[in-house]
Amino acid sequence: MTRHTVADEQPNSGPSCRTDRAVGEVRPLLAERGCTISPGVRLRTLAEVIDHLGASGQTGIIDGTEIRVRRPAAGRKDRDKFISGKNKQNAVKAMVLTAGAGRVPFCSPARPGSCADITHARQLGLVKLLADGPALEILPDAGYQGLGAQTGGCVVTPPHRKFKKNAPDWYEEIHARQRKAHCSRRIRVEHGIAHLRHWRALARHLGRREHMSDTGPSHRRPALHQQTQTSARQI
Repeated sequence: MTRHTVADEQPNSGPSCRTDRAVGEVRPLLAERGCTISPGVRLRTLAEVIDHLGASGQTGIIDGTEIRVRRPAAGRKDRDKFISGKNKQNAVKAMVLTAGAGRVPFCSPARPGSCADITHARQLGLVKLLADGPALEILPDAGYQGLGAQTGGCVVTPPHRKFKKNAPDWYEEIHARQRKAHCSRRIRVEHGIAHLRHWRALARHLGRREHMSDTGPSHRRPALHQQTQTSARQI
């Protein structure tokens, strides 16, 4: 004779289920809270970040970062769209924007890894915000080539190569110097991404892929708080 218990009638009422439900409720609340740049200033959207950078005269730096996720189940029609063309692995992609000091005021919702960096930026409305917004400088990498002409020169990408092969030695030296100078100005965004990746959920995500659009933005505020505290201790 099989013993019948209340737990058998409610299989989804265990501690792990309650924890998952609590995490699912808290995650979007954290993502909506924005981050504090200075007392009384909260930035929740990309438009607010662009306006703040323009008003304060700061340079913005953008870059895409990929987070590994579990492979979709066999037979799903969208199984291949998460495969990153750069890293050849299943991933989602987010665009991170840092200020000149290296703080992270914006981390976008996640997109499948097959989405190009420049396509993701356009889908977020970055081109329209820069074309119609304040005059400021945005520094991306070579993956965003073409945005400069669409934003009136607000986006400054690395210099193009004028010689694809058999380039003169003097040109190679100048080109390498220009790219190095551009990379030196962009290094802050790499520091910001590395600071976000201190959280294991942003190094490799083992949960549901659709939660990444809330997980990434919800980690930017504690990351910004830690960066602020570190800067204060250094001073």
